[in-house]
Amino acid sequence: MKALDLDVLAMIVAVADTGNISRAAEVVHRSQSAVSMQIKTLENALGKPLFVRNPRSVTPTQDGEVLLSFARRMLALREEAWAAVVRPDITGRVVIGVPDDYASSLLPGILKKFSASYPKVEIQVVGLPSVALAPMVKDGSVDLVCATRVKGLSGEFVRFEPMVWASNPSAQALWKERPLPIAVFLPGSVARENAIRSLERAKIPYRTSYESPSLMGLLSMVEAGLAVAPLARCAVPGHLSLLGQAQGLPDIDPLEVVLARSSKSKRPPCDFLAEKIMSELRR
Repeated sequence: MKALDLDVLAMIVAVADTGNISRAAEVVHRSQSAVSMQIKTLENALGKPLFVRNPRSVTPTQDGEVLLSFARRMLALREEAWAAVVRPDITGRVVIGVPDDYASSLLPGILKKFSASYPKVEIQVVGLPSVALAPMVKDGSVDLVCATRVKGLSGEFVRFEPMVWASNPSAQALWKERPLPIAVFLPGSVARENAIRSLERAKIPYRTSYESPSLMGLLSMVEAGLAVAPLARCAVPGHLSLLGQAQGLPDIDPLEVVLARSSKSKRPPCDFLAEKIMSELRR
C-alpha cells in the first residue's frame, strides 16, 4: 500500500507530539482504540514499527522520525492548499501577543507563510513578557497570545520548549565562576524562576549580574562575556554556546508554550492564524 491517509498522518504527528496515545486521541478527536488501530494498520502496511511503546509513553523509531518529517510537510501543504482556495474571502485584522524570545525565533516563519496565504489579513504583533500579555487576553486588547504558561494565562498546549544555558564561546570558561554570573529576565518570568530553582537544587551559588525584560538585553551581556543566560533553546543564536551538565550546570525545566485566545477572537482570520500556529509549532 502506497497511500498515506492524511488523517492517519495527523494521528502519527499527534502521538509524537504528546508522547501518549490517549492524549493524542483527544487532540485528533478520535477514540484511543481508533488511533491505536490506525497506527498499527499503517505499521503493518509499511512493515516497520513507527513507535517504541513504553509503559507510560511512546517515542518514534528512526523510521517513525523519517515519516514524521514528511507527515508534517504534507499536513502543512494541505492547510496551504485549503487556504489558497478560501483566502480571497478572508479579510480582517489579528492582534497577536508574543514575548521577545518566541517573537524572534518561533513566529517569523509562521507569520510569513500566513501572510502569503491570507494577504488581505492585517497582522499586528505586540511584543511583551508572558506575564504582561495574560491580562491583555482577558480584556481583549489582543486576539491571540503565543507565550509561556504563567499564572492567569490559560490556553491550548502547544509544546514544551527546552531551556539551556547560553554563553559566549570565547568567554574563558565563565560558567566555572562562583558565584555564577547570570543574566535573567525580570521577576515573574517563568524562565528566570526555572533557572534559579535549578541552581538552588544543584547548590550552585549565583549572582544576578543583569536583569532585563528584553531578550536583546540578555544576549548583549552574554555576547560581552559578562554572564551566562538561561534561555529557551529556540531563542539562542547559532554563534553562542549551549551549556549543560557537561560543564557542571544543571538541567532547567522546560517552558510550556500555550496559545491563548480572547473572547473577541472568534473570527475567521483569528481561527486560521491559530490553526497555523498549532500545526507549525506543536510537537
